[in-house]
Amino acid sequence: MVNLSRASIALLAALGAWFGAAGPAAAHPHVFVDARAELVFDGKGQISAIRQVWRFDDAFSAFATQGLDTDGDGKFSKEELQPLAKINVDSLKEYDYFTFLKLAGKRKGFKLPSEYWLQMRDGFLTLFYTLPLIEPIAAKGTAVELEVYDPGYFVDFTLVEQEPALLVGSPPGCSIDVHKKGEPEGATAAILSQIPATERELPADLQAVTRQFANRITVKCP
Repeated sequence: MVNLSRASIALLAALGAWFGAAGPAAAHPHVFVDARAELVFDGKGQISAIRQVWRFDDAFSAFATQGLDTDGDGKFSKEELQPLAKINVDSLKEYDYFTFLKLAGKRKGFKLPSEYWLQMRDGFLTLFYTLPLIEPIAAKGTAVELEVYDPGYFVDFTLVEQEPALLVGSPPGCSIDVHKKGEPEGATAAILSQIPATERELPADLQAVTRQFANRITVKCP
């Protein structure tokens, strides 16, 4: 593997290093992520932010961290990984952070991530980041739906088995329902497998299909 310098990392960022350039895989999807989502409530009982925890597959983790062990101790500190964390969140903006929040069917916007960092453990790279909402929303009496997925199916998100979604600071009586993504059928998987890594945007008909790969989290409060 090629040893990446800081300049190389900057170049990769320009190309969309994490989500727009070819990693070790050869067919859609190219990156696999185990995900957990936290819906954070403020003191008024409104949803004010989404916290994401994404653990990347080991092959991509190795690919992404080449050349980042700057002190040569065989470990990746939070400080060594911070420039890459910034690249990640900056690149994610182009793809709406793969995080889609709806109130009564209407999309809600996010501010730039307020905090973010990367952690390497047991060969897996995990990204932590928080997305504050532009305007906090009340889940009272109306279902709030959060989707985590990549419409282009470049990244395959799977919610973790234990605590795939959490409510943080929610008012009493709030409930959460988790619907994990489906898997592509044989014919669909075959079509997706033929799409090259350089093809980031899928045709409209395939994007309609990839909606079945969305992880959906629904929150209701009395």
